Amino acid sequence: MKILLFGKFGQLGWELERTLACLGSLTTLDYPEVDFKQPRALAQIVREAAPDLIVNAVAYTDVDKAEDEPEIARAINAISVGVIAEEARKRKAPIIHYSTDYVFDGTQGKPYIEDDATNPINIYGRTKLEGELAIRQAGGAYLILRTSWVYSLRKGGFVNKVLEWSRKQETLRIVDDQVGSPTWARLLAEASTMTIARGMSDLDGFYTTKTGIYHLAGNGMASRYEWAKKILESDPDRSSQTARDVLPAKSVDFPTPAARPSFSALDCMKFERAFGVILPSWQESLRLALGS
Repeated sequence: MKILLFGKFGQLGWELERTLACLGSLTTLDYPEVDFKQPRALAQIVREAAPDLIVNAVAYTDVDKAEDEPEIARAINAISVGVIAEEARKRKAPIIHYSTDYVFDGTQGKPYIEDDATNPINIYGRTKLEGELAIRQAGGAYLILRTSWVYSLRKGGFVNKVLEWSRKQETLRIVDDQVGSPTWARLLAEASTMTIARGMSDLDGFYTTKTGIYHLAGNGMASRYEWAKKILESDPDRSSQTARDVLPAKSVDFPTPAARPSFSALDCMKFERAFGVILPSWQESLRLALGS
């Protein structure tokens, strides 16, 4: 099987490059080889790669910066996705695409299922939803996997920031009014690869019958405050921490250009029923990620 992976340098793409390699011939692309701000060029790239399956892990994920660069965010998160999906349909190649919990407005108060109404409250969420719609309108076979609060230990991200803050500050103030489902990128990649492996013997039949939107995220939910406390508890080098107190705060205490949904935890039962795969609890995933 020939797999084309877009986004090999991202948190998730880096993990996918390593897990997908065992399934066949893998072509991986990202900046600067591909400029996703110029979507039309992607059609020829897909044609030349001639894949049997496309995995798209590219996204404009700077939620705040997207408010100032909506057209760039749209080019990457929506228009590019539509071009890729259209070429995938022409080749009869299924596409696996990653979306976000930020397509919801956060007012529901219980974990979102796939059929709940979408209502993004920032440019990032809006453009990611437009990307979902572009895939569906293309008319080919697809899996859209919405995930939540993805992190890795390679660079940036909330986990690394909390660990860094804990070594520089005596008191940390973390918002407790944003709730989501923390998801370790490595386990997300492994679950995706397991799912792909199950459909290898009959690509057309597997993806035709399974086509749709699914939620795939760390099991359970947490506020950022609860997540931060667990990060510090799971830190394998706790002796390096200078932080003595972790205090709850509110989002209004830390104004940002983009609004965040206050509750965007995901219910992943549909994915479990369809593919027999479920991610561990977010607490266990964090413990594994930190090696504690």
